[in-house]
Amino acid sequence: MLQVSQSADNGLNHPRLGLVVSKKTAKRAHERNYMKRVIRDWFRLNKNSLPPHDFVVRVRLAFNRQNAAEARNQLAQLMRKR
Repeated sequence: MLQVSQSADNGLNHPRLGLVVSKKTAKRAHERNYMKRVIRDWFRLNKNSLPPHDFVVRVRLAFNRQNAAEARNQLAQLMRKR
């Protein structure tokens, strides 16, 4: 569902987030915006526990309110893995 790439230390004292949600993943803009909003909110709540790296999150499969919790869990695993 999600793919996360991260850089080495970014030289700052805080992590940064980049998002990629293509039209291929979700045709409607409000669907893409919802996915970005969920990811940004998770990042905002957890950025204090993340290393100072640059993270790029790419949404591979669309998710909605019914399976957003699954996307959050996957994001937590992918961000803390390295």
